[in-house]
Amino acid sequence: MTHLKTLTVAAALMAGTALSAQAQELHFIMCGGEVRPADQKVIDKFQADNPGVTVKMEAVEWGTCQDKSMQLAAAGDPPDVAYMGSRTLRQLANNDLIVPVTFTPEEEAAYQPGVLKTVTNGGQYWGIPHAFSTKALYINCTVVEAAGAECKAPATWDELIALAKTVTDNTDAAGIGIAGKDFDNTMHMFLDFLYSNGGKVFNDDGTPALDSKETRETLQLYADLLPYMQSGPTEWERDQMKDLFNDGQIAMYVNGPWGEGQHKEKVPNQLVAPVPHGPSGTNGTILITDSLAVFKGTGNEELAIKLAKALTSGEAQYDLDSSWGLTPILQYEKLGIADPYYTKGNWPIFVAGISTGGPEPMVEDFKALQAVFTNMIQGIMLGEGTVDELVTEAGVELAKVR
Repeated sequence: MTHLKTLTVAAALMAGTALSAQAQELHFIMCGGEVRPADQKVIDKFQADNPGVTVKMEAVEWGTCQDKSMQLAAAGDPPDVAYMGSRTLRQLANNDLIVPVTFTPEEEAAYQPGVLKTVTNGGQYWGIPHAFSTKALYINCTVVEAAGAECKAPATWDELIALAKTVTDNTDAAGIGIAGKDFDNTMHMFLDFLYSNGGKVFNDDGTPALDSKETRETLQLYADLLPYMQSGPTEWERDQMKDLFNDGQIAMYVNGPWGEGQHKEKVPNQLVAPVPHGPSGTNGTILITDSLAVFKGTGNEELAIKLAKALTSGEAQYDLDSSWGLTPILQYEKLGIADPYYTKGNWPIFVAGISTGGPEPMVEDFKALQAVFTNMIQGIMLGEGTVDELVTEAGVELAKVR
């Protein structure tokens, strides 16, 4: 690996003068398979502002992207910067593969509340958030009204269960779609409800907190909703439910802000509402970020952080958030942007849950964490244990996850 290259200028050689110029190449791995226009605009300006610096962008599909960045780093040939899920940061930090990031007080204050918790481990920040999502409940009003019910957002879990039952009893549709497949968004959807019930996965000191009354109440919600879910819930992940919702086969499910556009043509009569709250909490949501991680040992760490901060600065980040339909990662009003996009339509619903939401848990072994939740959720769906037994077991298994 050569991140700092010395180039001999051809014209100087021809003139017989041994002049050389130093050029720096930053290797940037972008998960998602494409370099988005909002990011490319910043990269072009960064190269223009830093003569001799070239940013080599490598767009890799999500399925292999994060593994590629980590494998390169472990082999001693790390990229300078990688865009990846924030859940990977703890593993990278604990293996001394990335550098911590510092923010000025002004930078910290600009973030939406709770966002920086998604990149925090051991009292330090390990990534710069670059994409952010929250969740809400989507309701197909046509299906609900066909069941003879008013299309009104359920505020509590009891109201959610009652509405799901009414739909199931009076139409051919299922009342609600719940993810149960062995997939990450099965855990994510459960956390939407857990965080809407005041629950936690880990305490602030890092100790496990899943074995709790709040988790038992949330798993009991799943048990209560089971008769009103789509058929075979363990075979479905959240993204597949979009089609069930669009086809009128489920009346409700939880999804991100992008869902509204995905449903618009087939479900023009849709209602977006906060995730209903449980008996021990208030409306919340899982807070998920993707971040820019700066890798250690390249010799370009300072320059890489400079690029990462340029990509996540106010105007550039706003361009990305608004063009890609993301929950705002920054409080843009504080940065002088008047009448931001997220004050309109259903956006306030997705913004309101930020302050009461909780982060996607950051662990080294994410698949082990995912298995803790999948086993608990599938256990209640398949009748393989009581709520108390399954939560107790999940708490024991979580204690083994690092």
